[in-house]
Amino acid sequence: MYTMGSEEIDAVRRVIESGMLFRYRGDETSETDYFEREWAEKIGVAHALAVTSGTAALTCALVGLNLGPGDEVIVPAYTWIATALAPLAVGAIPVLAEVDTSLTLDPADVERKITPRTKAIIPVHMCGLPCNMTALMDVAARRGLRVVEDSCQANGGSFQGRRLGSIGHVGCNSFNYFKIITCGEGGAVVTNDMEIHQRAMMYHDAGIAFRPHADQIQIPFFAGSNYRMNDILSAILRVQTRRLDGILQALRNEKQILREALAGGSPFTLSPVNCPEGDCGTTFGMLFDSADEARAMVENLAKRGVTANRPIDTGRHVYTNWEPIIERRGAHHPARDPYQQSPGVALNYARDMCPKSLDYLARTVFIATSINRPQDELARIVDEVKTADLRRHT
Repeated sequence: MYTMGSEEIDAVRRVIESGMLFRYRGDETSETDYFEREWAEKIGVAHALAVTSGTAALTCALVGLNLGPGDEVIVPAYTWIATALAPLAVGAIPVLAEVDTSLTLDPADVERKITPRTKAIIPVHMCGLPCNMTALMDVAARRGLRVVEDSCQANGGSFQGRRLGSIGHVGCNSFNYFKIITCGEGGAVVTNDMEIHQRAMMYHDAGIAFRPHADQIQIPFFAGSNYRMNDILSAILRVQTRRLDGILQALRNEKQILREALAGGSPFTLSPVNCPEGDCGTTFGMLFDSADEARAMVENLAKRGVTANRPIDTGRHVYTNWEPIIERRGAHHPARDPYQQSPGVALNYARDMCPKSLDYLARTVFIATSINRPQDELARIVDEVKTADLRRHT
């Protein structure tokens, strides 16, 4: 969470005092209705659907694409585990692909991982860093695949002037506490495709057939679930949406200061960014020649009160720690487990299956940016990075 204040408190008070916390309130437009319209406009798409989390958004998006048993979905080796769990939730199989030095999905390895069963690609804009969407959309177009943009860590970012989430066939956002804007926990599915939107809408609400807009649904009703957003969270998100561009600008400004101060003449190179203008700016990255040098930088900075980390050490974001995936336990019951129900999929996971990703993650050091860090503290961080001793001491 970057910022939250009295406007969010007033928004919550307004909903509570109205006595209408549920999004469906007859003919009256709800806070969730308003948020969906405002978020669709912010991202630049025709449709937005508010859901309970980024994981819910990914699952609903895959349902929107009509994916299911026997299908394969390519996901990056570096992301939150939910990106790989979402295909399993719809009966499909996640296939892991390498990331490149930008720490986003490597288009060349995506192409290598495509099989006759591949139906979709999920590029993840990790740490606010845009994927190479030109290359990935080209692969998808040539191979007849659908693209689900995981923008959960990149709310409001862009690639070549288009907001992340609006480039693929469907996009997903997260409004978890740790994201750029937040309501504590929430998500959204965004798309220009009416059928994808309606299928996602149907899946996110088991009671869709009883809603006022049921007569607008153009496809047969099927059994859904419940990932509905409530109006308290939507009211918070309406305020947060108005804050978004200001937050991004502040983050980008600080990252630009770091890039200019630390470019060249250092024992590292700046981590490459596919679209610097659209980068959310949440993370400043340094790429070292060796994992030992990267580790030494983190340890050296910690001794001087500067927080930094190597993405390889974040645990849950690295595929080697995704036990349900690595161990092929895809559901609570074998009859619901895609790994056991898709015998034609001869997929063997191993902890060394994406060696390039592990190498890049071990050689990268991240420093998180801030929207309100004092300039003297930022200058101190620059000095500490410049003077860090990367020698190994025994």
